[in-house]
Amino acid sequence: MTVDPPALRRADWERRPNRGLTRPEQAAERLAAMALSAKPGERLGTKDELRAACGVSVGTFNEALRMVQARELVTVRSGPGGGLFASQQSPMVRFGNAMLSLGDDAASMADAFRLRHALDPLLVQDALEYASAHDIAGLRAELKQMKAAAASADRTAFIRANWGLHIRLAEISPSALLRSFYLHLLEITDSHLLTAEPVEDESLSEYIRHRYDLHVALVDAISTHDPRALDLIREHNATGPWIGESETSRSVAVNQ
Repeated sequence: MTVDPPALRRADWERRPNRGLTRPEQAAERLAAMALSAKPGERLGTKDELRAACGVSVGTFNEALRMVQARELVTVRSGPGGGLFASQQSPMVRFGNAMLSLGDDAASMADAFRLRHALDPLLVQDALEYASAHDIAGLRAELKQMKAAAASADRTAFIRANWGLHIRLAEISPSALLRSFYLHLLEITDSHLLTAEPVEDESLSEYIRHRYDLHVALVDAISTHDPRALDLIREHNATGPWIGESETSRSVAVNQ
């Protein structure tokens, strides 16, 4: 079967090597593109045929196959007429793969931030109700990382520690759909915004310290089940200026 693979994630699979993907990852992108363009249950080809199409060794192909199987994109059948077949994906798997197909343009990034901010109060509300002592300890561990980054004015480390705190916050929610949606949005922003620049007319260290203090207050409120946490997350999302920007547009930035 001849398949013209569509774009997957943020760029066509043939351009992905320039982004630093390994050979197994490149082959996995090719297989995923074929599976996503096929109907559920449609035969994609034998292992040998698909390995040749990907232009990789047996070991590399087997590693790529494990990757696409983990994403529930293909199934393998043995015997006559066997090979790789496009899987019937569950709604949650289709959702996850749809999120991965978002583009890296400024509009997609702006949407990702807008949706994240809309979901933050829901996560805080769940944390107020369900956070355990273990959860609070995890949040405070992330705060320690943020404090260390703030003390050294390491903007990239601060953003990463900040994202770690938001991941911990999302994991408290009992809603699998909310967790999945939010973590996918974090993945989108994390893949593009790995550094931050100082804000004009304000020192970076002062701004980072302000953001750190705001997160400390938020965790303290959650730990005591104080509804003020909802006001703090709204302040978190409403106050600026931003501390990071996308390379694609000066208008798309990180507000952590």
